[in-house]
Amino acid sequence: MIRVSDKAFDPAAEMTAFTRRVPQSGAVVTFLGQVRGQGPGGAIATMTLEHYPGMTERSLERIEAEARRRWPLDDVVIIHRHGRLQPGEPIVFVATASPHRLAAYEASEFLVDWLKTRAPFWKKEEGGFGARWVESKADDDDAAARWE
Repeated sequence: MIRVSDKAFDPAAEMTAFTRRVPQSGAVVTFLGQVRGQGPGGAIATMTLEHYPGMTERSLERIEAEARRRWPLDDVVIIHRHGRLQPGEPIVFVATASPHRLAAYEASEFLVDWLKTRAPFWKKEEGGFGARWVESKADDDDAAARWE
């Protein structure tokens, strides 16, 4: 399941719903990304995430399909927010379920690495430093490259 929305979500409720769908799975791994309160330039007051509707969902579908091709997954969920967010608010939730833990762990890492580098989202941070677009990071590119 893929959901891109400007609406807040409850990570605990998403986890509960996901695990109920996969009682046959031996392993469930989740990842929650949230807005940082601190960046290189100081405190972050807000973060705005922009995306291209339609294009973003298709990109996430391709990333999910690649994970399913590589690992024996019983289910996958990707939830990604957009819009204006405050520090501590959830941005992304990824859950993977598989018969065995290694596949669930690796698929989760893969999904997060490729979401960071291949999904068309743009982030702007605002704070006492002004406003700045978040640049891609070499370590994110390196993490994604290991799956090539």
